[in-house]
Amino acid sequence: MRPSAPRPHSRLVTLCAAAVLGALSPASWAAHGYALWGQLKYPDGFTHFDYVNPTAPKGGEIRLVSNQRMSTFDKYNPFTLRGSAPAYLSSLMFDSLLVGSLDENGAGYGLLAEDAVAAADGLSVTFRLRDTARFHNGDPVLAADVKHSFDILLGPHTSPAYKTILQDVAGLDVLGERTVRFRFKKPNRELPLTVGALPIFSRAWGNQVDPKTGQRKTFDQVVTDIPIGSGPYKIGPVQFGKDITYVRDPAYWARDLPVRRGTANFDRITVKIYKDNTARLEALKAGEFDLMRFFSAGDWARRVNGKRFTTGELVKGEFTHRQPMGFQSYVLNTRRPPLDDIRVREALGLAMDYEWMNRQMFYNAYQRVQGLFGNTDCAPQGSPSPQELALLEPWRSRLPPAVFGPMYQPPRTDGDNSLRGNLKRAQALLKDAGWTVQAGQLRNAEGKVLSLEYLDSAETGARVVTPWIRNLEKLGVQLRFRPVDFALYQQRLRSFDFDIISINFQGSNNPGSEYADLFGSEAAKTQDSGNYAGVSHPAVDALIGQMTGAGSQPAFLAACRALDRVITHSHYLIPQWTATTHRMAYNAWRLARPATMPPYAAGETWAIDTWWAAPPRQD
Repeated sequence: MRPSAPRPHSRLVTLCAAAVLGALSPASWAAHGYALWGQLKYPDGFTHFDYVNPTAPKGGEIRLVSNQRMSTFDKYNPFTLRGSAPAYLSSLMFDSLLVGSLDENGAGYGLLAEDAVAAADGLSVTFRLRDTARFHNGDPVLAADVKHSFDILLGPHTSPAYKTILQDVAGLDVLGERTVRFRFKKPNRELPLTVGALPIFSRAWGNQVDPKTGQRKTFDQVVTDIPIGSGPYKIGPVQFGKDITYVRDPAYWARDLPVRRGTANFDRITVKIYKDNTARLEALKAGEFDLMRFFSAGDWARRVNGKRFTTGELVKGEFTHRQPMGFQSYVLNTRRPPLDDIRVREALGLAMDYEWMNRQMFYNAYQRVQGLFGNTDCAPQGSPSPQELALLEPWRSRLPPAVFGPMYQPPRTDGDNSLRGNLKRAQALLKDAGWTVQAGQLRNAEGKVLSLEYLDSAETGARVVTPWIRNLEKLGVQLRFRPVDFALYQQRLRSFDFDIISINFQGSNNPGSEYADLFGSEAAKTQDSGNYAGVSHPAVDALIGQMTGAGSQPAFLAACRALDRVITHSHYLIPQWTATTHRMAYNAWRLARPATMPPYAAGETWAIDTWWAAPPRQD
């Protein structure tokens, strides 16, 4: 486990639709785009996004490193359940109906769609496709392809995350060759952009007849068939187990659209794969690739150095962003006893000494995660507002009393607080839950020892979890560290076969139906959903519904904040740490970039999307 990014939460559509694009209101409709609560930053007829260089030269190559926890990739289909697809494939190869800007929150602009009209009753949105939209094979992008993509993503062979976030979509109607209408089961201001962010692919992709069976492939059998998308890049040279190169399509249909001008500047994007973090770091120093984002404070402070940094070829950059802090956390699987007991969960959290870890291990580089919506308007403060209380009161008898008091604050060990005091509180909670010291071990009434397993996909995670293990030992709680290979790790997560894991949830400025995948009752019983904690509570379901169906910004914020209070005070998650900067080392001799990073960009995304090849040096 790396100190700042254990395992990214990888629900395929949720973060794209919610964190990047946001949600839309019929009242804020405009022909060229949508705004969530107010006006679009970019008016009709704009020429390019402010954060790009519209005259950036095309050409050259950027060499990246895959930060995915995998030894290789084994498929080109990023949407099916089994196997691992290469990094960045989906965003580079598949266009969507709408695309978000990186300097604006809660907005989307037409890409494949020339315009979009949300019905006044909020029960549908209609998209008209551009006549010029083309797939990589030259075929036009038609309404039938949108329908095909939608049906496939809701089918039996893709991630159940799609079914969760699209659960309020009643269907899709083909109204004409280039016109589609999505129908909704109920008004939901998020859904127009959720469906607008879906990846669109050709009906011809994988549509071959198996010569052995005479049958056409099912989507889970579309594995290494080259994807037929409409994005700016295609798959180029591939060395399985080593690297993959994406090549820019010089005939890319959208290259001159305002939403694409100044982007996709590299002719080639090569993603290299290394076995571990040490190999990646040494390869960077050796000049084998051009850019690497760092999640380890120790690496950044002590090991990102060498000859190329001294000469200025490699540069360390910290770029401040306004992205949501997310809620990187230890996740407690409440499907299993004793983690189904809130008192046990709270006691486990009290044994974590974050302040010591930040001083001794993280070079004071991080801030503690406070809740689900840090660094956004959704973050609750103090006690619940009257609007929040109105949403919470119907569930008072089924919620922890603390929900109705001040917002949850993780336990501290500095100032007037101490680890010893926290452990005493934890001991009292465990005793109240029936766990007492018997024969030198913490046992329940049946004599069962309180023993748990922390599952990780890398042995390096032991360094960070060991201080917590030592503190839990003082309470008599046994926490075993269990590293497994990445394939087995994925399998166990999909089937919820774990006690405790660590997940880096990315967060969102405009949370919506993707939170039903993270915390909804239906997702809790659906394999491969994002509800790793097993949260199944009617109050949570109701608040997610209030959040997605809010008719005004005040109602939306009240629902978000109430949801945050319920989740945090229920101790499903033990918050870890976050940072408000992207730390990247990059090759300044090979890469050129805009002067400033747009506030809502991720580091690698910003580089891939808007940087360009530097002119050759004249040494």
